[in-house]
Amino acid sequence: MTSHPRNENPEKPLLVGITMGCPAGVGPEIILRLHLERELARRGDGDAGAGTAVVANQGGGLLSCHGAPQVAASGMAMRTSVPEPALVVLGDLGVLEQSARRLGLTVNFNDWRPGCKPLPEALNVLSVSALEPIPQPGRPTPVSGRAMGEYIEKAAALTQSGELSAMVTCPIGKDMLNAGGYHYPGHTEMLATLCNRRKYAMMMAGDRLRVTLVSIHRALAMVPQAVSEEAVTGLVSLTARALLEDFAIARPRIAVSGLNPHAGEGGMFGDEERLVIGPALARAADLLGDQVELSGPWPPDTVFHRAARGDFDAVVAMYHDQGLIPFKLLHFHDGVNVTIGLPIVRTSVDHGTAYDIAGRGVADHASLRAAVLLAAWIAANRAATTGAKQHD
Repeated sequence: MTSHPRNENPEKPLLVGITMGCPAGVGPEIILRLHLERELARRGDGDAGAGTAVVANQGGGLLSCHGAPQVAASGMAMRTSVPEPALVVLGDLGVLEQSARRLGLTVNFNDWRPGCKPLPEALNVLSVSALEPIPQPGRPTPVSGRAMGEYIEKAAALTQSGELSAMVTCPIGKDMLNAGGYHYPGHTEMLATLCNRRKYAMMMAGDRLRVTLVSIHRALAMVPQAVSEEAVTGLVSLTARALLEDFAIARPRIAVSGLNPHAGEGGMFGDEERLVIGPALARAADLLGDQVELSGPWPPDTVFHRAARGDFDAVVAMYHDQGLIPFKLLHFHDGVNVTIGLPIVRTSVDHGTAYDIAGRGVADHASLRAAVLLAAWIAANRAATTGAKQHD
């Protein structure tokens, strides 16, 4: 499917906010490493190239972030790009400075404030907290948990106001988030509350595969009752809207997985496909019309392979491991978590706080890089869509 060029010359430069996540996790390190990578690219040093750009393939995925455009593993050619976004970190300047010293990194920090222009040569930081003492790597506390929540609140407010074009979240410890007074299962539910949205979902996105999940954090025994006609229809509609507006894919191809082996094998291995998923697809097809190419329910053991080779633009999976095992097999290091259905753009790294390696200098920032690029791409597409509607 074709991904249309959008927002090639945006009137307002993109400004992406990154929440620092848990101060005791790998968030501070991956932020510092991403900044230094971008600084090398800006100066044209090393192998990084002279600039960072968001590069999209014909399916709307991200191919390259530095230097010359590349070709995706699926063979789709580079289509268009979005100018490199400026970045602002919402976190704790003291934590970032100490992390840089611990890792032996030389970083120029800028104490940024809303309304000010970010400095291109510095790591711009809006210091939401000033933790004292600074938490040790791998040792979160309720106080650091409170700070995590404050970073998210501030980023959401600035994105809703238009000060930020998008927000990217580094990992948090959910237990300490709750201990700090924020009683949510995680980022997604907290942001949905802050944005006053009831219909939202998680999409895992990479170059070769995009997946949404009908059932997420449930015991496997509880999954069948969560797979309802309403839930499947609603998620298909959210997925379609995201592909059309956020990923700029014309008439996206959405595959819906079955729940049971071989998609039930005609009822031999379960009848959810016939009684629930099939009717949900028919209902979704009526709602969406010819905007999308909708198919399924497909056997779960083959549909992800077909999507990865380019037959589909996204797969709607029935439960957590059904969708995330194939996704992480392909995109363990560069996968991105996108919250669809929100009025703001939010992406996230696809990994946790990694307390076991925090502060050791071995954290991989590839997922953060991909999350920033995808956030900028989606923000540019949404801005172009809004501009087009205003001129209709």
